[in-house]
Amino acid sequence: MPRQKRTKKEAKVARWDELQDALCSYSKILFVEVDNVTSKQISVMRRQLRDLGAKMLMGKNTHMKACITHLQTEPVEGDEDYEARMERYAPRPWLNIVKDQLRLNIGMIFTNGDFNDVKEILDGQVREAPARVGAIAPKQVVVPAGPTGMDPKQTSFFQALSIATKIVKAQIEIVNPVTLIEEGDKITASQAALLDKLKIYPFEYKMNIKNILDNGKLYNAKVLSISNDDVLSAFTAGAGNLTAISLGSGYPIASAAPHMIIAAFKNLAQAAIAGDYDFKELASLKAAAAAGPAVGGGGGGATAAAEAPKEAEKEEEPEEDVDMGGLFGDDDDY
Repeated sequence: MPRQKRTKKEAKVARWDELQDALCSYSKILFVEVDNVTSKQISVMRRQLRDLGAKMLMGKNTHMKACITHLQTEPVEGDEDYEARMERYAPRPWLNIVKDQLRLNIGMIFTNGDFNDVKEILDGQVREAPARVGAIAPKQVVVPAGPTGMDPKQTSFFQALSIATKIVKAQIEIVNPVTLIEEGDKITASQAALLDKLKIYPFEYKMNIKNILDNGKLYNAKVLSISNDDVLSAFTAGAGNLTAISLGSGYPIASAAPHMIIAAFKNLAQAAIAGDYDFKELASLKAAAAAGPAVGGGGGGATAAAEAPKEAEKEEEPEEDVDMGGLFGDDDDY
């Protein structure tokens, strides 16, 4: 027997209860933008999210806000549904954050699992999209150099956009790559027409994550791109800076202690060697120094050092007396 379709009122009541159940059962929410996402994409994602134990809910913002306000309001004795509401009522101040996020075309995905598992499903449902006149470009668009397949009569499209072209084998060829649209630019009719003729679909339709709510705290979706390696790298760099400050200031901390001990031992070893004093820990250091290469590092240096004393030992030749003759003009003896 075919399933009977629910009336509009029944569907509205069911969506109301489903949203309140989700708000009470899940600790994590992804707020997603669903502009230009097709019903087929949403259907596929719902099925895949169901396998993860996650749930996607959408509806009119005013209806969802009213549902949340009803859940926040403490029941009063005498209300028709007092007992049912008291079973799930609890102070939930973070629901105000949820209401603030319900603006424009926003949907919610509830989960108790890993955000990245949900993100992987959303990123898997992407379809190409053409450039639309008047739309804001979500990213930069570059037209590559090379043949376009267009005949020379259509050069006006390129001239209007100041794109250098040439005619090769009876078709237009772009000389150099051209940045046609910058991120955030409003797409013009000429730009959209050219991309359409080149069969370039630069954009994509997908469900984009705007923000995430984790245990009552709101975060930007960019945190989902942070990996464990990024966290470890940042922690390592911070620990290194802290250690350097400790060593520079002389204020000891746990990470700097090994460096301080090694530096102290070096000073002690130098003083012991200079004073011809020996202790147990120094023996291995002396043995390593004795087994190492001789200072001077090689035969050339040793030979030069050996020859230097020999040259120093050479005796200087005595100076010969020089006969000055008769200095005063005579050689007579007195």
